[in-house]
Amino acid sequence: MLRFLPAPLRGVIASLILFCNTLFFCWPLFFGALFKAALPFTGARKVINHAMHRFAESWISVNKFWMDQVQPIQWDIEGLESVDMRHSYLITSNHQSWVDILVLQYQLNRKAPFLKFFLKQELIWVPVIGLCWWALEFPFMKRFSKEYLAKNPEKRGQDMLTTRKACERFKANPVSVFNFLEGTRFTATKHEQQDSPFRYLLKPKAGGIAFVLDAMGDQLSAMLNVTIHYPGGKPTFWDLLSGQVKKIVVRFDKMEIPAQFIGQSYDQSDEYRLAFQQWVNQLWEEKDAQLVKLHAEYPA
Repeated sequence: MLRFLPAPLRGVIASLILFCNTLFFCWPLFFGALFKAALPFTGARKVINHAMHRFAESWISVNKFWMDQVQPIQWDIEGLESVDMRHSYLITSNHQSWVDILVLQYQLNRKAPFLKFFLKQELIWVPVIGLCWWALEFPFMKRFSKEYLAKNPEKRGQDMLTTRKACERFKANPVSVFNFLEGTRFTATKHEQQDSPFRYLLKPKAGGIAFVLDAMGDQLSAMLNVTIHYPGGKPTFWDLLSGQVKKIVVRFDKMEIPAQFIGQSYDQSDEYRLAFQQWVNQLWEEKDAQLVKLHAEYPA
C-alpha cells in the first residue's frame, strides 16, 4: 500500500506506526502486571498470563502489517512446518542486524510459543518495560562473577536456584527461549578482532545456552537452530522501516538436544565445558557452511 511513496517517507510512517503500536500495547501489559501483583492466585495469574501473551502477539501482528505495507518482502522459508505451539523450544540464530529479531518474530508469531529470553535481574527495574517483561514472565537471572564467588562461596549455586524457581512457571505452558550464541551482531571489525575461524559468523559463546539447558532443559522438546541470510546485504533497521529489504532467506533446523547437556551445570568441570563448547562449535561449523551455500545460491 505504501510502496509508491519515497523510501524516507515510508520510513517515517512505519516509525510512527511502530511507536504508536508499542505505546498502545504497553498500557495493557502495564495494568495487567498491576493486576497480577494484586491477585497472585494461580487461577488469576493464568488468565492474566494468557491475556498478556495475546497482547504481545497482537503487537507483533501490527509490526507484521507495517512491514508488509512498506515493502512486501519475498520470503524464502524452509523448515518452519516442523514447529508448533504445543512444544517448548530452545531457539538460536546467527546475528547480523537488529532486523533479525523482527524476522524471527514475523515468522514464529503464533506458530511457536511466544519468544522469551533471559534477562539480567537488574532490568526488572527499568521503568514500565521492566514491569512488562515481568508480566510476560520473562525469566530474570542473577549471575555472580568468579571473583565474587571466590570471596563468597556460600553464594555458589544460588543464581541457578533462583532461576530454576523462575522457570517453574513455564511447566504449565509451552515456551520458546531465545539466545543469540554470538552475543553481539556480526561486523567485519569484530570478526577480525576475534580472528574467527568462520567465514560469516563470530565465535559462539556456549555459556548462554548452557545456562538455559541447566535451568530448564527437561522442559525443552527440541532446539530450533535458525539461519538468516539477506541477499541484498545486511540491512539496518532503517532499511526495514523504509521498505528497502526485498528478500529474506530463513532456514529452520529442528534438532534434538543431546541428553548429556540437559540439567547439567556448565561450571561443574573443565571437561564438561570443553565437551559443551565442542558441540556448539560443531553447530556453528554447520551453520557457516550453510551460509556459504546460501550466499552462493542467493548472491547480492
